[in-house]
Amino acid sequence: MDGSGGLEDLELREAQREYLDFLDDDQDQGVYHEKVRNMVSDNACRLIVNINDLRRRNEKRAKAMLKDSFGELIAFQKALKDLVASIDATFAKQFEDFHIGFEGSFGTNHVSPRTLTARHLGSLVCVEGIVTKCSLVRPKIMRSVHYCPATKKTLERKYTDLTSLDAFPSSAVYPTKDEENNPLETEYGLCAYQDHQTLTIQEMPEKAPAGQLPRSVDVITDADLVDQAKPGDRVQLVGVYRCLPAKQGGFTSGTFRTTLLVNNVKLMSKEIVPTFSADDVHKIKKFCKAHPKDVFEHLGRSLAPSIHGHCYIKKAILCLLLGGNETILENGSRIRGDINILLIVFSGMLICIVLQYIVDRILEAGAMVLADRGVVCIDEFDKMSDMDRTAIHEVMEQGRVTIAKAGIQARLNARCSVLAAANPVYGRYDQYKTPMENIGLQDSLLSRFDLLFIVLDNMDPESDLQISEHVLRMHRYRTPGEQEGTAMPLGSNVDIFATEDPNITDTAKQELKIYEKDSILHSHLSKKEKVVTMEFIRKYIHVAKLVKPVLTQEASDYISEEYSKLRSHDQFNSDTARTIPVTARALETMIRLGTAHAKARMSKTIDMEDAEAALELMQFAYFKKVIILEKEKKRKAPDEDMDLSQSQSQSQSQSQSQTQSQSESHSQDPKRSTRSSSFQLIPFLLKAFKGALLQAFKTKRSQSVAVAELLGLVNKDPTPAQGEGFQEGEVEQLLGRMQDDNQVMVSEGVVFLI
Repeated sequence: MDGSGGLEDLELREAQREYLDFLDDDQDQGVYHEKVRNMVSDNACRLIVNINDLRRRNEKRAKAMLKDSFGELIAFQKALKDLVASIDATFAKQFEDFHIGFEGSFGTNHVSPRTLTARHLGSLVCVEGIVTKCSLVRPKIMRSVHYCPATKKTLERKYTDLTSLDAFPSSAVYPTKDEENNPLETEYGLCAYQDHQTLTIQEMPEKAPAGQLPRSVDVITDADLVDQAKPGDRVQLVGVYRCLPAKQGGFTSGTFRTTLLVNNVKLMSKEIVPTFSADDVHKIKKFCKAHPKDVFEHLGRSLAPSIHGHCYIKKAILCLLLGGNETILENGSRIRGDINILLIVFSGMLICIVLQYIVDRILEAGAMVLADRGVVCIDEFDKMSDMDRTAIHEVMEQGRVTIAKAGIQARLNARCSVLAAANPVYGRYDQYKTPMENIGLQDSLLSRFDLLFIVLDNMDPESDLQISEHVLRMHRYRTPGEQEGTAMPLGSNVDIFATEDPNITDTAKQELKIYEKDSILHSHLSKKEKVVTMEFIRKYIHVAKLVKPVLTQEASDYISEEYSKLRSHDQFNSDTARTIPVTARALETMIRLGTAHAKARMSKTIDMEDAEAALELMQFAYFKKVIILEKEKKRKAPDEDMDLSQSQSQSQSQSQSQTQSQSESHSQDPKRSTRSSSFQLIPFLLKAFKGALLQAFKTKRSQSVAVAELLGLVNKDPTPAQGEGFQEGEVEQLLGRMQDDNQVMVSEGVVFLI
């Protein structure tokens, strides 16, 4: 036999007989005979054979199929056509050829594009990867029929090329004249065509060695296998690896282009679906019933147990993993159910550890299409270019990416949740500035995040002691069987190929542990603070996501009422500022968070407690306290050349003069002692003063009022909130506050309305 895999006629007939015996297994279990009958009834032309069954029935043919695929496939397909003809002769004439596809365990022939080498040429291999490029589906002529008007004869010609199983390709010359130079007419209705498509399969990024680019391989699909995969899909392809020599100037060079001739395409899931046993489902239901009130807190506390504290962030990430309900309206528009979270931390907080607990890899911008129906974790979100951040806008709200270039317009699905971490603008969070000034991202992008958490490194001796004890306890712990000096893995199984190996142990048979049990790590925890295992959380979330809770009327009324309060929060709390603009998207956020909380309880309805838990998360994430310096300190801050002692003496003299003026005002009206001129009175009087000031401008019918006559105007008709009227010191402070908010301008004793 030569390298092309050809067999002698005797050997070909012997192989065909053995394959026919394998397919016609009525005397055995009749599995493949029934599959052939189903193929005929479904009007299909491809039979999928498990290589393990062939290995069990005829080991010689299985080994030959893996090593010398071309000749074996020809014999196998002829045997299939003979069996189909014996079952239904009419159906056998409808197709030029019947095809065989393989699945199962391929041993050393189960490879990736990187490990696909020259020793696999001519062999049957199984390759796993990601589809990165697809060509258009084009017809390829298999048989042409020509008619000669002069001789009244019909000419038929078949075509084969290097992608066919035949040993030698046919001539590529299309006939236009017969042997006597009579012109031929092509009968296009009698010609036979076959769909043809080329793909490019790239190595999975998590399986590529560190520091090296992923490799790719070209793939050819024919007939019913075209359009089985699209760019971004993870696939498992079974086919014959073959080289295609190309002629340049009539000569063939020594370098060949290789391709994979596919006979089976199997789509792989983008997420690892856990296997469940009846005992697992029973334990999940029992755990949910045992914690009817605190199941959400229990699961949130067990998420990333190596990280101390940050309870609200862990609960929010649990909501992100559970997600809300996606809604498709009648007009085709989509209301997303994915939850997006942004973490603002300074560089020393190592928040990337939290991201690694969510997925085994951190995807960069531009790979959101590959994470469809998953989670994208983006670190250093603020370091992204403006172009990338602009492209994320459509993804985070509409769940798709629109591409319009090179004459092609396409929409790719990117329905994923986003968990991003960014650093403040100044490297470290400035508590004297508003959250918007610290974050430095545009409002249109921030409004697409459901929750935004600001993680600060506050100096608290008690909290620092707890963190140090937790870290030291983690360093004392060692997993069973771990060698000294080896790193603890994060649970990534990137080196394991997906295959149907009958010898592999079923993970569903292993007992599912609910709680972590370690005397060093968890001995200090109380019974209510037990840590749930990561495997149990993974299975619990997978089951909880199947629940589709419905919003009740009581929760709906509560959410609408609290939403209006969130919108007007700034009027009553002047010492806090919003981290995210409260828009109509905040209303959808409350519904999504309430839905996720209901899923954690495995409830079919979103009740009041779910809405209250959602509001608690939003109030923690939406508002951040801002420390406001006194006005005198703000005035002296720009003068950096002033001596420190001089600035201290000036501030002391200013504070003394301020206390003197305060004492004078108190002595003038002892009844007003409870309303001191300190900063605490401003939230109480600011709203009343704004109304009185506006009325004063209307009375004057002018855009400016002198400070000297302003006191009389604002005290002309005092409201109950003003009491007996405003004092001079209070008016000065209130004007200063409004001037800081760019509402008025005070210049040379005159107040101007902005």
